[in-house]
Amino acid sequence: MTPTVVALALTAAILHASWNAFLRSGADRLWSITVMGITGIIVALPIMLWLPWPTPTGFAFVLASAVLQVAYSVFLVFAYRLGDLSQVYPVVRGSVPLLVTLGGFLLTDQTIGETQMLGVALVAIGIMSLSLGKSRAPTTSILWALLTGLIIASYATLDSTGVRHFADPQAYAAWVLFTYGVLLILAYVVMRGRLVIDIRHFETWKALGGGIFVLIAYGVVIIAYSMGPAGPITAIRETSVVFAMLIGRLFLGEVLTPRRILACLVVAAGAILIGR
Repeated sequence: MTPTVVALALTAAILHASWNAFLRSGADRLWSITVMGITGIIVALPIMLWLPWPTPTGFAFVLASAVLQVAYSVFLVFAYRLGDLSQVYPVVRGSVPLLVTLGGFLLTDQTIGETQMLGVALVAIGIMSLSLGKSRAPTTSILWALLTGLIIASYATLDSTGVRHFADPQAYAAWVLFTYGVLLILAYVVMRGRLVIDIRHFETWKALGGGIFVLIAYGVVIIAYSMGPAGPITAIRETSVVFAMLIGRLFLGEVLTPRRILACLVVAAGAILIGR
């Protein structure tokens, strides 16, 4: 990979951890993530109109990715109900390469090299460390986090292929963000009823700001996918586990015990080894 691709993946990691911190600190997280999606709609619309429109095949990838990301958003809200950012986020992100690797081994008879085996073991140990002990995350949060990781693995695989059906990766990212935002509003209305947004409220501006982080993080990683291999890019992005741990401590006042710090570092190291 070129230094540019590495830099893009690291930037996506920092931004991804940051918008999760916005979400975790929200008073109503389902409302917050829905408003974040509105930012994507506003920004994506002019890009969609300016750049070439997708082919039917390209739009099929867009729709599938958007539906999965709506499910991902809802599951992530459930995961953050009881768990801290530095507990839930490592499970969500670390489980992605873990589940992809184990799924390939069990379903398609792919072989797992020694480095990947070590990575799988490290991620599993790290996740178990966050799930056990007095300061562990609640079991329900861990389960929702694992389901969220499974969905991320699915839409990341779709995106790495779907973006290649577009002449411009920005067009793919814009169409996905727009479609995702619209479907997320529909999901909110089905689950909660009418969506009320008070532009004078601080929470509204915080959610809209978080939405900017969401769309930049997604756009950056889509550009990276168009320039390099998906596996190593995804692995580098999993360093967001470390950034989430630091953000949780510095901005959310979360307690970082030595055990939790070690678990986060182990998960990050394992995810990177699997990607390599």
